[in-house]
Amino acid sequence: MPNHTLGERTRAWAVHLLTASGGVVGLIALEAAAGGDFRASALWMLVALSIDAVDGTLARRARVSEVVPGIDGRRLDDIIDYLNYVIVPIAFLSFSGAIESVWVAAAPILASGYGFSQADAKTEDHFFVGFPSYWNVVAIYVWVFDFSVAATALLLIALAFAVFIPLKYVYPSRMQSLWWSTNVGAALWVVVVALAIGFPERSAGWHLIEISLLYPVWYVALSFWLGGLAHRELRSQKREGAEAS
Repeated sequence: MPNHTLGERTRAWAVHLLTASGGVVGLIALEAAAGGDFRASALWMLVALSIDAVDGTLARRARVSEVVPGIDGRRLDDIIDYLNYVIVPIAFLSFSGAIESVWVAAAPILASGYGFSQADAKTEDHFFVGFPSYWNVVAIYVWVFDFSVAATALLLIALAFAVFIPLKYVYPSRMQSLWWSTNVGAALWVVVVALAIGFPERSAGWHLIEISLLYPVWYVALSFWLGGLAHRELRSQKREGAEAS
């Protein structure tokens, strides 16, 4: 077994701690939403999203799977992501009154349970397969734009179905082209949305929340351009062939 320095082990464990801290952030967001402080909850959801945006890159640079092989960083990341991308935003919408039916709330929770657990959730060329459960982004826009209960239900059910449609969506931190524009755009999106939520009176005149919609549009368009339809059957056959050999 290779001997890793104290610095290498410290960096690797620090990355795991950063990933795990997303669970604490998710709890704070839940408590804020339960207490009716939806502005604070939305801001904490952005903090959790920001942690998730950087921890994977840091993990690869720190070689965490090599330095701390006893901890499965991907499994930890999936646990935290399911909390912050699914449970917290759906609870947020329920507490805010945007969801009134448990069956509507169940749709994204069940669909994302499938999405997170499928073997082909991510492709070999680093795309998500199916709508990648960005329910936190959806929840923030539903709340900011004050969607009706009916419109929210239609949107959630439509996107829950989209989880099962094998279209490839961009995985920003693992992109092989347009990495800088996509990730810098994502960082700017977080800042703009945070300003719009934190200072609604001042930002209204600048239409910051409306301007922020440019990035989701860019993301979807880029996904359709670079991604397309995922061929799950072909990948499954390749995997079965590799296992047989």
